[in-house]
Amino acid sequence: MSSETSSAAAIGDVEGVSLYDVDNPAPVIEPPRKRTGKTPKASRGNFEMYAWLFMRLSGILLTVLVIGHLLIQLVLDGGVSKIGFAFVAGRWASPFWQAWDLIMLWLAMLHGGNGLRTVINDYAERDNTRFWLKMLLYTATVFTVLLGTLVIFTFDPNIR
Repeated sequence: MSSETSSAAAIGDVEGVSLYDVDNPAPVIEPPRKRTGKTPKASRGNFEMYAWLFMRLSGILLTVLVIGHLLIQLVLDGGVSKIGFAFVAGRWASPFWQAWDLIMLWLAMLHGGNGLRTVINDYAERDNTRFWLKMLLYTATVFTVLLGTLVIFTFDPNIR
């Protein structure tokens, strides 16, 4: 065997059987769910592309917001020992901090919800299971976003 032939034969060899050759350059990976006759034609448009793009952009923005939040709240304002009811009341008296926390809440919930939607689509095999898991996810996401928004805008520091 020449050195050229032996190195080519060594790539992908398992017990003397070559997995890769000129006619079969790489193994075929099966998609998670194959299209069948019952599968509707591509009618979703570009939703998945926009969801993918949202994940990238919201991830970048969330990184900036969270690191800024941690830096300002924990490093510049004296650490965890300073955080209490009065601290939050003072922060949320400012529209700037209300907007900062609101954007962070909305982006985090939508980013996480979109990620879980993708996981459900990938791993829930039955249509009925996929539907109910996504309905539970959407309900929890909407509930958390609405409740968080309500708390941020109706926070009363004079509550007793």
